[in-house]
Amino acid sequence: MKGSTENSFTGHAHPPLHTVKVLRRTPLNRVFAVVYLAGILVLFYHHTRLLLSSTTISSFLIRFSFLVADIVLAFMWSTVQAFRMRPVRRREFPENIKRVLENSREFPGLDVFICTADPYKEPPLGVANTALSVMTYEYPTEKISVYVSDDGGSELTLFAFMEVAKFAGYWLPFCRKKKIEERSPEAHFRSNCTYCYETEDIKIKYDAMKKRIETVMEKGKVCDEYVSSKEELEALSKWIEKFTRQDHPAVIQVLLESGQDKDTSGHSMPNLIYVSRQKSRTSPHHFKAGALNTLLRVSAIMTNAPIVLTQDCDMYSNNPLTPQHVLCYICDPAMDPKLGYIQFPQRFHDLNKNDIYASEFKPLYLTNPAGMDGLAGPCYVGSGCFFRRRVFFGAPSSMVSPEISELSPCHVVDKSIRSREVLALAHHVAGCNYEDGTNWGSKVGFRYGSLSEDYFTGYRMHCEGWRSLFCQPDREAFLGDIPISLTDVLTQNKRWCIGLSEVAFSKYSPVTYGTMAMGPLMALSYANNAYWPTLSFPIIIYGFLPQLALLINLPIFPKVPEPWLILYIFLFVGAYAQDLIDFILGGGTVQKWWNEQRMWLIRGVTSYPFGLVEFSLKCFGFSSFGFNVTSKIVDDEQRKRYEQGIFEFDASPMFVPLTMAAVINLVSFLLGFVEISRGRRRMEEWFIEMFITGFVMLNCCPIYEAMVLRKDKGRMPTKTTIISAVFVYALYTAAYLTLKI
Repeated sequence: MKGSTENSFTGHAHPPLHTVKVLRRTPLNRVFAVVYLAGILVLFYHHTRLLLSSTTISSFLIRFSFLVADIVLAFMWSTVQAFRMRPVRRREFPENIKRVLENSREFPGLDVFICTADPYKEPPLGVANTALSVMTYEYPTEKISVYVSDDGGSELTLFAFMEVAKFAGYWLPFCRKKKIEERSPEAHFRSNCTYCYETEDIKIKYDAMKKRIETVMEKGKVCDEYVSSKEELEALSKWIEKFTRQDHPAVIQVLLESGQDKDTSGHSMPNLIYVSRQKSRTSPHHFKAGALNTLLRVSAIMTNAPIVLTQDCDMYSNNPLTPQHVLCYICDPAMDPKLGYIQFPQRFHDLNKNDIYASEFKPLYLTNPAGMDGLAGPCYVGSGCFFRRRVFFGAPSSMVSPEISELSPCHVVDKSIRSREVLALAHHVAGCNYEDGTNWGSKVGFRYGSLSEDYFTGYRMHCEGWRSLFCQPDREAFLGDIPISLTDVLTQNKRWCIGLSEVAFSKYSPVTYGTMAMGPLMALSYANNAYWPTLSFPIIIYGFLPQLALLINLPIFPKVPEPWLILYIFLFVGAYAQDLIDFILGGGTVQKWWNEQRMWLIRGVTSYPFGLVEFSLKCFGFSSFGFNVTSKIVDDEQRKRYEQGIFEFDASPMFVPLTMAAVINLVSFLLGFVEISRGRRRMEEWFIEMFITGFVMLNCCPIYEAMVLRKDKGRMPTKTTIISAVFVYALYTAAYLTLKI
């Protein structure tokens, strides 16, 4: 890849499979970074001069607090610049794959991993739709194997996939014949599809399957009337009284076998395997990373495909040609042999008009990966990622051999997946004590040590020398569900913060270990995520300290005539303007960008500090945390409020500091406005404090509405408002008694 604009093609014997070009705004990004860095250095000079000239303890503490806040902001700004140094855009030509791979036998095998953990938070019907959407890829069906990990160990999930195995015999031929693009049945039927006799017939069959699954979910068990064969009865008989989600034997059920099971048109079906690994209360299970490693071993025994796709249970395939986009790189003989995985962006359906919770995470899932793609490649984000199986077994130059040859990526499977020998070994490697004394989770497979197993795994792979690519076809490859309650959004984010802190403050810190292993730019890219939680310091300081200064009449920022004011304006406007430009160029709108930056501020006083506190307590042995599954269940009223753009609150303790910030900014702004209007204070002296307070107050409009105007179930609880007001008064009293010293 050379020059500012690059074209990457295969050799002369084959048609082009892909191209890549550096984005035109790259030189401007670099120039602006230099100018902005100069502004930051001048700001630090200003901070240092003020700190050294402090005459009281209170002035020293205030100035030191702002210095710390600006150091964190400057560091996080530097991590963002890594994404802007060389962003690229790739394009694939999947229509040329058939000219490279002439028949289906030449297509590499594909193992798909789908993980679910709780049938009541992740409804099996949604997981079933995800599985059906990947089973119908425009890909040789005999090459596809779908593995469903049920970490909840629920007979309800197994029953749902028994129904999937039956319905797939009708759904696959229907998709092939109609050449539909939305191959999740639920997504297809809610779209503006053309109805005909065949469509009506398949919808009747789908609705019947849906009703059976939902009825079983309501009853909480699989009744005999829904069991249609001796094989199903035998599989479900494993759920006895002693079988619990925390303590149960391994269950591996082959529901479909390629070459043996046919659809209604006589074509071979893909493999479909249900896996619930053995669990014991006395053995660590390592959450999702442990479940994925079990699938990695079980799939190696049964099919051992060279390509592995990991998929969230609620993230269905929206593009049947997605594997062909992957093959444009995998099958290119000129491609870097160190290519380890290809990451697709996570996109979501059913977002409300302005995405009030910034659930799209455009920087995380679109902008930043494109920036990393111009370096060594994007990080792994947990779903929509195609791996080469070899990447899980050590560095490109030094493979770490597994403990048994059947787990090697080079192992050739030549037995039926239903054979006793294969199933016995598969059950063995799914045992809860199998990993004891092995390299699994440390040097082999998905990595343990962080709740954010996706981030940590991709990070370690890049440190080992692997590269990755960001593939962004015009039609979204995958679409997923999003939490529509603010509590669910922040709880999910808090879990990420805990996992990221486990990496940031470990021996694998991107600042130290990452810099030595990958170089400074890739290390900064990974540091951007790892140190997310530290943003709570500057957000809390700027969200409370200027406001307290207004309340107790203590100016802390430059006045309007002073030249230092221009520096503050440049740094604020420059950062926000560049962020807005990136957001708009990434396909966003101004309103969505505003909601994105508001959620950044909200996270700064809720999930970020709560995640840091929980991580700190864990480090000192006072607390333990687990993997809390984000609920996908939504009631109709909540859905209606979300679609109207109304925030959803409840009694979560995270809303106490958020309400405190809203209250103190409102009170301080009103007090400052009254004082200035009456001539008791001058606007020139309080301009920055009033601007910051007004800016935060503008962002808090949904909170004020929830506190005062709303009467629905999603309003801010009165108890939370009262507690927050009491804390604000206590904070004001403490500030008045200390900062005046």
